[in-house]
Amino acid sequence: MSAMEIGEKLVALCQQGKNQEAIDALYSPNIVSVEAMAMPNMSQTQTGIDAIKAKNAWWADNHEIHGGEVKGPYPNGNQFIVHFTFDVTPKHTGKRMTMEEMGLFTIENGKISKEEFFYSMGDCS
Repeated sequence: MSAMEIGEKLVALCQQGKNQEAIDALYSPNIVSVEAMAMPNMSQTQTGIDAIKAKNAWWADNHEIHGGEVKGPYPNGNQFIVHFTFDVTPKHTGKRMTMEEMGLFTIENGKISKEEFFYSMGDCS
């Protein structure tokens, strides 16, 4: 599959709320995931499919997701960007918010080998 085809499949699965299925079908076993910042008890960079599944489970367990939108993919060679918008309440704050993030995905050997997320949660410095 091309980067565009993988991107289209990723977007379609995420639009249906099938994020774990997308990971199983599209991600390399050696995937590297880089967040814009470290999360509580989690480093900024995660490596390997099991770490990515655990990170996604953490997100689902720690946030009430009211809705969202996934747009893209926007391809460039072996990479593509996806725009995510989430209507979410972090369980630790109880404050509902809209979160926007961009994900840059890199394809190697027909699988997503790296994902990098860009977002602002206030002062990141």
